[in-house]
Amino acid sequence: MSKALVVYASLTGNTEEIADILAEALEEQGVEVDVKICTSASASEFQDYDLCVVATYTYGMDGDLPDEIVDFYDELGEEDLTGKVYGALGSGDTFYDRFCQSVIDFDEQFAKTGATKGAEIVKVDLNAEEEDIKNIEVFAKSLVEKLG
Repeated sequence: MSKALVVYASLTGNTEEIADILAEALEEQGVEVDVKICTSASASEFQDYDLCVVATYTYGMDGDLPDEIVDFYDELGEEDLTGKVYGALGSGDTFYDRFCQSVIDFDEQFAKTGATKGAEIVKVDLNAEEEDIKNIEVFAKSLVEKLG
């Protein structure tokens, strides 16, 4: 059975909900899923999983990484995740010019690890609506298909 680790950062609960929706979608496809908040996770834990996912929000006008996930982001850049499949998704606010910039940043950071991109990023405006849930389910399906 394939295993996935979903690490998230959430300020308002929106991104935690996105992580939970993803976990449920992956479980429905037979994947064993662990979900962890970023402050109690280490990027090296991805070594024990087939699927590596980060769900994050974006903070402020400049599209900054949330303070609580910066260390995790830095650690991720030092990992060799060759043979793993990754994905990045999260929430933001379309009011800001750099909508979901942190999701883009994590997608780019994962690419440096040697892991294989399993799905296009999913950006959610604030909280997950019906269409967003469908997009997250497609994201999950794509990740599992990439595992082969």
